[in-house]
Amino acid sequence: MTRGNQRDIAREKNSKNQKKGLSSSEMDGNKGLSLQERQIRDAAKMREKQQLAQQKKEGGNSGGGNNNASSGGGAAASTTVR
Repeated sequence: MTRGNQRDIAREKNSKNQKKGLSSSEMDGNKGLSLQERQIRDAAKMREKQQLAQQKKEGGNSGGGNNNASSGGGAAASTTVR
């Protein structure tokens, strides 16, 4: 008797379970990075995320993204000479 597609399903399930067992250094996003490099990268992402959440909480949604941009509009450079 044949088992139909059960063998194929079992192989797919097994390969998925083996992928779950990868360590963090073997995952695609972490290839070539040391533990310290990953920690620095992740900490920077979390700080950015926290800043965005704080801005959203305060209601200061200015288009998001770059927090380093000055919102003064260049007032000091807009003086006119008569």
